[in-house]
Amino acid sequence: MAEFDYDLFVIGGGSGGVRAARIAAQYGAKVGVAEEYRFGGTCVIRGCVPKKLMVYASTYAEHFEDAAGFGWDVGERRFDWARFMDAKNTEIARLEGIYARNLDTAGAEIFRCRATVLDPHTVHLASHGEQVTAKHILIATGGTPFVPDFPGSHHAQTSNEIFELPHQPERVVIVGGGYIASEFACILNGLGTQVVQVYRGPQILRGFDDDLRDHAATEMRKKGIELRINEDVTEIREKEGGYEIALRSGDTLEADFVLYATGRIPNTEGLGLDAAGVALGRNGEVVVDEWSQSNVPSIFAVGDVTDRMALTPVAIREGHAFADTVFGAKPTKADHATVPTAVFTQPELGTVGLTEAQAREEGEVEIYRSTFRPMVHTLSGRDEKMLMKLVVAKDTRKVLGVHLAGHGAGEMIQLAGVAVRMGATKDDFDNTVAVHPTASEELVTMRSPVA
Repeated sequence: MAEFDYDLFVIGGGSGGVRAARIAAQYGAKVGVAEEYRFGGTCVIRGCVPKKLMVYASTYAEHFEDAAGFGWDVGERRFDWARFMDAKNTEIARLEGIYARNLDTAGAEIFRCRATVLDPHTVHLASHGEQVTAKHILIATGGTPFVPDFPGSHHAQTSNEIFELPHQPERVVIVGGGYIASEFACILNGLGTQVVQVYRGPQILRGFDDDLRDHAATEMRKKGIELRINEDVTEIREKEGGYEIALRSGDTLEADFVLYATGRIPNTEGLGLDAAGVALGRNGEVVVDEWSQSNVPSIFAVGDVTDRMALTPVAIREGHAFADTVFGAKPTKADHATVPTAVFTQPELGTVGLTEAQAREEGEVEIYRSTFRPMVHTLSGRDEKMLMKLVVAKDTRKVLGVHLAGHGAGEMIQLAGVAVRMGATKDDFDNTVAVHPTASEELVTMRSPVA
């Protein structure tokens, strides 16, 4: 008779948990997975996938305008929020079905309910009212939006709610300066909503390269987004037809929707981890080592719940590495170095490696930077610039960072990430033949350092 009901029980059906469950099952482990909401997690259900669909929808307004410069006559235009939402919901339901089918095909047993930890080897299933045991437990419950407590904070909505809005808001105040706040500012602005973005810091997109931050802010303002930096909200008051938002400076704003994108926190509340002896960090994250193992040997965690690097592809890598290590006899650590990422603002951003400030802390560098008007905007007349920047170690000529802003930056940075991870030098970039005419050829034709 087996000592445990399962070899592995996964709590959370997002990208990291599903990948770990699938790979473990393929290795022959008996796997159970519990998800209390919908399979797919934040990314698929109310994160990067629906957000990217909204990004696509929001760019059409400019495409229609630009078409005139290329000889097209475009007739009357109108965006139908409800029709888009219906199409988006259909696609998300399709993807959720794929996640569940993949688990089932791999042989994992699915529980559509809340699960909590009772002890190092026992899980309670809420809807079933039963307990199951597992040799290993994996926590993959992701994160949840954080809204600070202040007068009227209960009026604020988060990125969870905006994906389900039945009507498009006419006036929005977005609070926050990170990628979620900045992306939604661009999305809603592109769809025709009046947008004010409020951020308490000196510039949006903290943690990114300063040139990239400044470039994004400049271009966003050109598109009509009002950025209020070094500012914060002190109170939200309900009024007829919407809300009045009081600012630290004494100014007030009016809106019919207030979106708070002020960070996310690990989703560990009420999971029973304290009682099981699992150490949690300052933000409630599961503290894990490089193998994703907690201080309780049988309990592991991957993804945003560990507060290491909140990116879906990273969670997937962590989940796969966990399964390889524990069930595949292939000890594997998830590598968090040199991870490329994109921010789907307008213009789009792509970045990999060190920022200029980070690189200067490690030694002397050369900076190669180019700002130019891409060919796509020559006939349209649109006043939007691209930025390309290489951060290079002066002694070794190794490319330490690549930072892009403009059309296709997210696609370009994936391939640039391969080069940076392989240790490519500036000479390798210089010796690569350019693809002409493209914007990306600028990456291999910059010859003179600017700093």
